[in-house]
Amino acid sequence: MDFLNIPRLTDEEFDKFAKLIYDESGIFMKPTKITLLSNRLRKRLQSLKLSSFSEYYSYVMKQTDRTREIEELLDVVSTNETYFFRNERHFEALVERLLPDIASRKKDKTLRIWSAGCSTGEEPYTIAICLNEKRSLLAGWNIEIMATDIAYTVLEFAKVGKYSGRRIEKVPPEYMKKYFTLVKPEEGLYEIGQECRKLVKFSQLNLFKDPFPKDIDIIFCRNVMIYFDRDHQRKLVADFYRAISKTNGYLLIGHSETLHSISESFAYVKIMEAPIYVPVERINEFNTR
Repeated sequence: MDFLNIPRLTDEEFDKFAKLIYDESGIFMKPTKITLLSNRLRKRLQSLKLSSFSEYYSYVMKQTDRTREIEELLDVVSTNETYFFRNERHFEALVERLLPDIASRKKDKTLRIWSAGCSTGEEPYTIAICLNEKRSLLAGWNIEIMATDIAYTVLEFAKVGKYSGRRIEKVPPEYMKKYFTLVKPEEGLYEIGQECRKLVKFSQLNLFKDPFPKDIDIIFCRNVMIYFDRDHQRKLVADFYRAISKTNGYLLIGHSETLHSISESFAYVKIMEAPIYVPVERINEFNTR
């Protein structure tokens, strides 16, 4: 069968899948996404050798334990486009301001960073590079970078730690030499080094169904909230507030995202041209700087 010729989702089929995706992940799919969803679901039909979307929906709903197939469904639906040093101003602020600030405050010498929605690993590995660049500042610290995503296939890709092409285009040349090894010259494929890999722990996490880590110093959740409706955005940010340190915490979201009208628990601060939020308990620190 030519799976590309399977007719587009009907409006009724789209509504069923959109509701299922929303209920399972909080991802809100507008009706204008019907062609996009059709194209992505065709990949799953092809894998299962099914001939229609209605047949696939029935297949999903009839599973005694739907967990694995829901993961497969969300995996093909999710957008996982990312690259190293994406929105580099956040990383400049991390190195120059956030890490020195936290290092000057914390007596227990522990640093917990969460990359929420880490996709194929470029973001947490970029964070690891930044931390390695501040080794002298963080000597003797217990450092943990938690990298989570709902899609297990992107996590498996991230654990391998091999990248090429556009994914590594923005890595500064000096960092390429220090932190990457060319493993397949014919493909331009590079592997991230152990000094970065050992800092990152990858795990699967559903932002609306699984418990969050606690006492986080820095949360990266960039270009994730755009996939959720306002109610889910509010819930997510409220959960971030419960998870973050009220004395040291920083929340980094995407440059096109905002917490305006979503949360009053975080306050916006501008650090080195990077949009960053802190718990409201900290805002007076920045007003006096």
